Amino acid sequence: MTIEKLTPIFRDVFENEEIDINLETKASDIEEWDSINHIYLIVEIEKIFKIKFTTLQIQKWENVNDIITDIDKLVNAI
Repeated sequence: MTIEKLTPIFRDVFENEEIDINLETKASDIEEWDSINHIYLIVEIEKIFKIKFTTLQIQKWENVNDIITDIDKLVNAI
């Protein structure tokens, strides 16, 4: 499942092994999730999943579920 692949990415980017994400997790739930780390998160997700998000996709994200939805769409489109 995609969320299981995302958890270690979040932990690595935010340098916090305690992070547990779920579908409703949003930036305000993770103290380290600021604008710079958001960029790092995007880059890492794109690298791991071998995909490329559009700016429009990223702007619409409100929670982890939105990220997973776009990952799944892009992975399945390959």
